[in-house]
Amino acid sequence: MTLEELLQRIAQLKTQADSVIIGVVGAPGAGKTTLVEQLMMRLNAGQESPELQRHAHVPMDGYHLADVELTRLGRLDRKGAPDTFDAYGYAALLKRLRERHDDVVYAPGFERTLEQPIAGAIPVFPAATTILTEGNYLLLDTPGWHEVREQCTEIWYCEQDDDVRIQRLIDRHVRFGKSPAAAAEWVTQVDEPNAHLIRSTRDRADLVVRLEEVAAA
Repeated sequence: MTLEELLQRIAQLKTQADSVIIGVVGAPGAGKTTLVEQLMMRLNAGQESPELQRHAHVPMDGYHLADVELTRLGRLDRKGAPDTFDAYGYAALLKRLRERHDDVVYAPGFERTLEQPIAGAIPVFPAATTILTEGNYLLLDTPGWHEVREQCTEIWYCEQDDDVRIQRLIDRHVRFGKSPAAAAEWVTQVDEPNAHLIRSTRDRADLVVRLEEVAAA
């Protein structure tokens, strides 16, 4: 699929419903955020005012549990696994965004320099009737994540060459404070087991998007 074909698919979905939520899922480092940002630039082109933009980007990462809660639960050493997110809260936000709202809906963001969620960081204005959301576990058929899936009009599975993806992950961890050795160990011990789980959900996606094809078009 090319970027143009994805944009056409979004346009078609918008003719079928008053509100559309498109989830983009994939393994850590697969390029989900990059793809959504490319789409958002095109979708909101020509409309500089956020209050009037009809498309909004709401990432899953804002629903990371804070480190203090992960410590209480004994899960800090595997931060990023499915049970280290507030999946029910995420599903509730998507449900609220699907329904008509006359006021701003505030979604949480995630600050990578702090590695912590930030409440109320992303305003979603009433004009936004198409939401793009991206994260790792949107296709996971377990309590909480199943409810997330129910709120999405479609979910696209984003793929990237594994060597590129893993190196990108290591570089990201280094950029945000880990040593190269610690970054490589985290990828091996935490990110890749999560990637294996995410890959097992691929067949549930409405569409598979190869990032190499999007970039080459």
